Amino acid sequence: MKKAIFPGSFDPITNGHLDVIKRSSRVFEELIVGVLVNPEKNSLFTVDERVEQIKNVVKHLSNVKVKKFSGLLIELMNKEGAEVILKGLRSISDFEYEFQMASLNNKLDPSKETVFMMTKAKYSYLSSSSVKQVAMLGGCIKGLVPEEIIPDIIKKINSK
Repeated sequence: MKKAIFPGSFDPITNGHLDVIKRSSRVFEELIVGVLVNPEKNSLFTVDERVEQIKNVVKHLSNVKVKKFSGLLIELMNKEGAEVILKGLRSISDFEYEFQMASLNNKLDPSKETVFMMTKAKYSYLSSSSVKQVAMLGGCIKGLVPEEIIPDIIKKINSK
C-alpha cells in the first residue's frame, strides 16, 4: 500500500499509540511517525526527547521512521511523498475532532486521504495527559507506556 504519516505530539508515547503504530506498519509500505513541534503546548518532553523515545520503541519495525515537524501536516506529507494521514481514534469525541481536521486537510490538498484506525478497547481510556497526571501523583504507569520510557518519565516528573 502507500506511505502514511501518523502525526501527534506523543508527550509521551503511550501503549495505545504504539499499538496503532505496530498495526498500521503492517498495512502501509512505510509509516512516518510525525512528532509535532507545538510551541503553544506545555510539553513534558522536548520534541527531540520525544523523537528519541519513539525511535527507541519502534526500532524493531523496519518500515517505521520518526520525524519531527512544525507547520502544516500537508507540507510534511508533500516533502515526504506521503499520500495518507493516519489517525488513531479512541472514542466518538475523537472522531468528531479528527473528522473536522480530515475535512480541513482535504480542503488544503484533495490528493491526500485520511485513514482512521480504532484503538484496541484496552487502550480506549489512555491518553498522554492521563499518563502524565498519574505519574505526577506518584501512581504506577506500568502497562500504560512502553517499559523503555518509564524511567524517562519518572526522572522528568521528579526534576520538575
